[in-house]
This record gives sequence, structure tokens and C-alpha cells, in this order.
Amino acid sequence: MNVSDMMTAHPATIASHATLEQALQTMQILGCHHLPVISSEHHLIGVLTLRDCQQALGEPLKKGQPLVNTALASTIHVSAVMTPAPIVVEPDAPAYEAARLMLEHYIGCLPVMRGETLIGIVTNTDLLVAFMQLSQRSSDDTSPSRNRFLNG
Repeated sequence: MNVSDMMTAHPATIASHATLEQALQTMQILGCHHLPVISSEHHLIGVLTLRDCQQALGEPLKKGQPLVNTALASTIHVSAVMTPAPIVVEPDAPAYEAARLMLEHYIGCLPVMRGETLIGIVTNTDLLVAFMQLSQRSSDDTSPSRNRFLNG
């Protein structure tokens, strides 16, 4: 299984000059925790995570709860909080390589790049879902009813 088999294609992005308030609104609407950060020239320059926002604002952000410090969030730019020059992966890389990179670097997502173009994002959740699907398929292939069918 390759990264392209499990990634989210055409991910939502955020501009580096956007505010944390805008980024958090986007994350809440989309139900995501990671946003690739794009420069004015449309190049990938960073990744912003929900955890980055929490640390910058000094408050826990929970699903469905309103942002307490909107005044502060509206003054902080994404570029001040994002992780710059993120580790990336190619779509043809094996899934285990993405998992290895995330574990090795203690990160929860990898932008997926084809050359200079952002084509997707793969998260630790994507890897877990893929593992569950493979595990289920493997379990189905070895179930007694399946074996009876195969063995006649």
C-alpha cells in the first residue's frame, strides 16, 4: 500500500498571512487538525496544527467549544506559529515509510508532494484507518467460512 492509497487528496490549505482565528475556523468547519501553509506564490512553506494553535493561545481547544481568546487569535498570524519547512512524502512512497517518518520525527501528518506541487496530506489517522482495513481484510481471508468456500 502506498501513501496515495490513503492520503486526503487536494487538502484544504491556509495562507501564511491568515490569522489563527481564520485557521481555527477552517479546522472546525472541515473537522481536521492539520493545515498545510501556503506562501503567496502558492508554495508549501509549513504546516499548522491544532496543537500549535493551542500552545500559541495558551488554552485547550476542544471540538464544539467556542474559542475563548478570539482577540488574541485574531492578531497572531499563521506564519508565527506554524512548523516551517515540513517533512514531506511522495505519493508513491510505501505506507510504512510515511509511518516511519511520523514516528521518527514525532509528527502527526505529512504533506504529500509530487515535485513542487502539494497533492495531498497523510495523517496518523489515515494510517490507522488503512491498518484497520488491511487487518479486517486479512481476518476475512482467513475466516472459516471463507476457507470452506475456497476449499470446496
